[in-house]
Amino acid sequence: MKNNNKMLAAINEQINAELYSAYLYLAMAAYFEETNFKGFAHWMHIQAKEEMKHAMRFFKYVHGRLWQVNLTDIDAVKPNSWQSPQDAFEMSLAHEKEVTKRINNLMDIAISTKDYPTQSCLKWFIDEQVEEEASLDAIIQKMKLIGKNQSLLLMLDAELGKRSSE
Repeated sequence: MKNNNKMLAAINEQINAELYSAYLYLAMAAYFEETNFKGFAHWMHIQAKEEMKHAMRFFKYVHGRLWQVNLTDIDAVKPNSWQSPQDAFEMSLAHEKEVTKRINNLMDIAISTKDYPTQSCLKWFIDEQVEEEASLDAIIQKMKLIGKNQSLLLMLDAELGKRSSE
């Protein structure tokens, strides 16, 4: 298959970005474990696994096109500690908004280069990002309602601990 160099480079960058996302969510899981929010930690562990699945989806797509995967270094997560659970979830939402921008940029490249197979592949990721942002926003809105009520925060922690792997 003809190699679309611009598209391939951008997808390889996205594979790295998805791996970084997994790394970020693992750092958040560690923070929650250390602060004894086991439910939030569980939620972040599952989120990290999802990000790995996203990276592998791109990985398999690149190989399916008979292109070459180029893995690069994963940046350290900074910060790796947060002021509060709400702070961590707000950072997660900000991160997912950046991921959405990256996915949209991939689609822009796919459209401009008339790369129809990649456009089809990216549709799933675009839909996934809508879900990611909505999920995190719902958690943050609950945290804002909870405020400083520690009992309600522990109830939310328990609720998020029930998240199942998808």
